[in-house]
Amino acid sequence: MSVTQLKNYAEGKWVNGLKEGETLHNAITGDAIYTASSDGLDFGAMMHYARTVGGKALRKLTFQERGRMLKALALYLMERKEYFYTISALTGATRSDSWVDIEGGIGNLFAYASLRRQFPDERFYVDGDVAKLSKNNTFIGQHIMVPREGVAIHINAFNFPVWGMLEKIAVNLLAGVPAIVKPATLTSYLTEAVFEEIIKSDIFPLGSLQLICGSARGILDSVETQDVVTFTGSASTGRMLKSHPRILSEAVSFNMEADSLNCCILGSDVHPGMPEFDIFIKEVVREVTTKAGQKCTAIRRIIVPADMVEDVQIALGKRLATTTIGDPSVKEVRMGPLAGIGQRNEVREKVQQLALSQQIVIGNLDHFEVVGADKEKGAFLPPVIFYNDDPFVKTDCHNIEAFGPVSTIIPYNSIEDAIELSRLGKGSLVSSIITQDDNIAKEIVLGTASMHGRILVLNNDCAKESTGHGSPMPMLVHGGPGRAGGGEEMGGKRGVMHYLQRTAIQGSPTTITHITNVYQQFGKQHEHDKHPFKKYFEELEIGETLVTAKHTVTEADITNFANVSGDNFYAHMDATSLEGTVFEHRVAHGYFILSKAAGLFVDAKKGPVLLNYGIDECRFTKPVYPGTTIGVKLTVKEKTAQEKRTPEDITKGIVKWLVDVYDQTGETVAIATILTMVKMKDQG
Repeated sequence: MSVTQLKNYAEGKWVNGLKEGETLHNAITGDAIYTASSDGLDFGAMMHYARTVGGKALRKLTFQERGRMLKALALYLMERKEYFYTISALTGATRSDSWVDIEGGIGNLFAYASLRRQFPDERFYVDGDVAKLSKNNTFIGQHIMVPREGVAIHINAFNFPVWGMLEKIAVNLLAGVPAIVKPATLTSYLTEAVFEEIIKSDIFPLGSLQLICGSARGILDSVETQDVVTFTGSASTGRMLKSHPRILSEAVSFNMEADSLNCCILGSDVHPGMPEFDIFIKEVVREVTTKAGQKCTAIRRIIVPADMVEDVQIALGKRLATTTIGDPSVKEVRMGPLAGIGQRNEVREKVQQLALSQQIVIGNLDHFEVVGADKEKGAFLPPVIFYNDDPFVKTDCHNIEAFGPVSTIIPYNSIEDAIELSRLGKGSLVSSIITQDDNIAKEIVLGTASMHGRILVLNNDCAKESTGHGSPMPMLVHGGPGRAGGGEEMGGKRGVMHYLQRTAIQGSPTTITHITNVYQQFGKQHEHDKHPFKKYFEELEIGETLVTAKHTVTEADITNFANVSGDNFYAHMDATSLEGTVFEHRVAHGYFILSKAAGLFVDAKKGPVLLNYGIDECRFTKPVYPGTTIGVKLTVKEKTAQEKRTPEDITKGIVKWLVDVYDQTGETVAIATILTMVKMKDQG
């Protein structure tokens, strides 16, 4: 079989390493299939290129534009997924293993493409509420977030060569930051195949992405303050990289997601025959066998009530006995080999270390069947389950991780013991709890949350739709404290903000409005003769204001609104019940005030405004009694263009309006942000 040299992608070109480099093997047959070398690459020049070419181009785009590019890339890669599956098989992955890696990774692109709707059509993001810093409202503070002017360096693990890359670049690209991807060399041939298609798509600007398939030794020597380094892999390697002198001297952001000793806890209320018992066994078996246990989120510690150990052991043994090991191309095979012989040997060594303090009760390293392959030539290993009879004393299972199909059954006598045992992992990416009792769930969650990045609570109500113990989700944080690295990946908006610099800006409301393109209350307002509801999206200006006619509230208004709405709350309808309350008289309904405000500012004739899209914020700040005269200032607060979903769709955008309802003294009685969908003039 011919051996192909993998290519690196540096400074806009495909580059072969100057030396042959490391040889990579088929995990099933042991045959040499690729070599990988980065010899000759100038990492410093690659970073400079990313910062000055890729970063500059990305920062010219808005969040909306970058999000649409992610969607286009996701669709492009999905059309080519079958090609990726053929290469993924060489890593020893079954079809279902590859699905998690390939389509799960592409799913991250889709998820972050959709996340663009939570960001403005701007190159920056306005974060949080305004801070009022002066008595007369002439001086305020606000936070903005802009893309870092550096490069994201992603140092990834071998177990998810596609997902590991895509889940990270989805975030930095949406943020407007370029990336250099360094996959683990062992499975980098799959990453290279996907990366090559990304470059062929020509969707993102030149310099947005670069790839290193060989060694990246020395890459951190050139990092600068604005860069972000992410690492996924072993805790020991992560600690070494995190303490690099350049990381420390330049205060470089370093996000670490390390392998951890995750656990699954069976509630003391669960017994054989209950749906939750079957859910527990299924979840453990899936995490032991998926990717042959080569997952940073895999279950390493199976924590069960002491009186349930035998039942759990028997049930696990029966399920694992039906797991056929072998070549994933064979139909009946459910678990393939580990990613390489070196990985298999390392797991065997860790199993031997664990065996010094606990007993193997399921599986045998030397006696197991393999279908369709030679178990000596391939990186095959059977599921191995230990039993630890004294887990507070025999603590190897809380410290040693065999990164393969290996786990330990651990007994507990009380909920407090279960909590403490889970915490002995010294920080985990994920734990799961299977229980029917919500009180048990609450006690364990609150007792263990400080030591876990994610906690899955499973019962029969949610099991069918659950994504499972080992599946991080794009909109939720992936990471964990302590041994797990102390980092956070993904997490929806939170993840994007890792690549943005948050800066506090202070000034007058008018100046802050001009900088942010978001109207700030008490800033200058601009009145026009033309009603704003008669204007197209493009014609509306931030700060443009309509000052309405006024209306004096009467007792009849309050009574009529109560009749229409059915809201007969005593403060509106019964003047004799107000003693001891904050009200002096019958008070107008807050929703009447908002409804009347709409009646004052809405233009009834057909125009560019298509519909009311909703309310973001609403506060009733002062009681309105009969005899109070109210008026409204309606101000254009913010605008976000929307993309056309189909060629026939109307070109439109969302306009946020500040609705300030005030009384005859000039004081605000109600304030809200309403949204309307407004047609664009240009329907091209």
